[in-house]
Amino acid sequence: MQTKIKTILAIFTLFIAATSCDDYLDLRPQDGIIREEFWKTKEDIQAAVIGMYSSLLNSPPGVSDFPMSQYLFMHGELRGDMIAPGLNATEDQRDIMNSNIMASNDLTNWAIFYRTINYCNTIIDLAPAVREKDPTLTQVQLNHFLSEALAIRAYLYFTLARTFKDVPLKLTATLTDEDNFQLPVSPQKDVFAQVIKDLKLAEGYAVQDYGNNDSNKGRITVYAINAMLTDVYLWNDNFQEAFDAADKVIKSGKFDLIKVSNNTWFNTVYAKGNSIESIFEFQYSKTNLGPFYNIFFQRHQFLASATVLEDVFGVDFTNPANKDIRGDRTSLVAGTNEIYKFTGENNDTRKELQGADTHWFVYRYADVLLMQAEALAELNRGSEALTIIEEVRLKREAIDMTAETIATDNKKEVIDYILAERSRELAFEGKRWFDMLRNARRNNYARLDILIDGAILSAPADQQQSIIAKLKDSNSHYLPINTYELYTNKALVQNPFYK
Repeated sequence: MQTKIKTILAIFTLFIAATSCDDYLDLRPQDGIIREEFWKTKEDIQAAVIGMYSSLLNSPPGVSDFPMSQYLFMHGELRGDMIAPGLNATEDQRDIMNSNIMASNDLTNWAIFYRTINYCNTIIDLAPAVREKDPTLTQVQLNHFLSEALAIRAYLYFTLARTFKDVPLKLTATLTDEDNFQLPVSPQKDVFAQVIKDLKLAEGYAVQDYGNNDSNKGRITVYAINAMLTDVYLWNDNFQEAFDAADKVIKSGKFDLIKVSNNTWFNTVYAKGNSIESIFEFQYSKTNLGPFYNIFFQRHQFLASATVLEDVFGVDFTNPANKDIRGDRTSLVAGTNEIYKFTGENNDTRKELQGADTHWFVYRYADVLLMQAEALAELNRGSEALTIIEEVRLKREAIDMTAETIATDNKKEVIDYILAERSRELAFEGKRWFDMLRNARRNNYARLDILIDGAILSAPADQQQSIIAKLKDSNSHYLPINTYELYTNKALVQNPFYK
């Protein structure tokens, strides 16, 4: 067994070396290595799949860059209304927060996404031929591997399209130096359509149970795929499809909301991870630590906004013991506004640096419940949506002052209540900006007020009017194509807002 593991890791190291570079989209490999050295046995496919997941956790070898999870946090939170710059925030990070964004901003670099997309494409393109060389590889095993690659590729394109809007859509592996790197963008709607196509194919191939909990939470399952489908259907205003996809997760009986008890709920859900509430998490460990201890505690790049504790979770000044379990010493630390969710061991004690292994939570059960509530609200089934909200609030011991009395047929108020509950439940998990934008853009931006109200809440007073003026142009809601990409790929056309 030990020899097999070493072999897989060795193949993975070569796989990474063969596909990492600094050229356009970070796709160009060294000619010939991929085909000639790999793709002969099912262990080669397994090594490639390990490499795909590993690329989600770490910066590429020899490259000084943020890991994927930090980009997911920044893209999903910095433009929302719950984050403030810490003392060590970079100028690029501050510019994103203040909507002072230029194409030269390093955070608009999408290379890490396309690097992993190429790993996925390589598996999708080359794995099927291994069946001819390795008779021990069954079609079912091959389909499972393909499902993982299709779903990860879909998730990354989904994230890119939510962040940049129109992006290059490359669905084949870059295997030789002769490949075409001059790729135009595809419209966001076409990217979303491809994401749905990939996820539906992946669903048919997917694993339900790998036989161990860590794999069930750290690898793609049919439930992770349906969580993703719920999300992308909401972005496409396919509300019945979103409800149905969420229902497959909810009715599976595999997930639940854990009853809150002193000092165990936080440790179980966040500090340890892979709980019954988990659907898909990036699996950091004590030998492969995440970036969060550094950016939230040691160097304080990011803080919770000053108003988050009171405005989001509520504060009972007459009874300090009456508090939402998700607020103080869970999502943040009262008084300092330190983001605590990714550094705590429990509600009282922070992890040590060498034990800072908290996972990145891609989808949790409460997320799917609240996405289904959003679909129900849009289907004019407001009473059912409110029932879901109350179920989540009850399990989390939300306090009365954040409760709302809403008419079930008032869609606007139901949606606002769902967004408020999502801000409590999913604080700092890379969801807030996307939640705001998804709901604001519906019906030709009928709810632009969601973005404007968020800007007024979080932007410096002397910049509010400028930011509001920018937000009235829908192209400003997406990041620009980075200057370097425009220079190296002449087929790209810049987002009109940034020209």
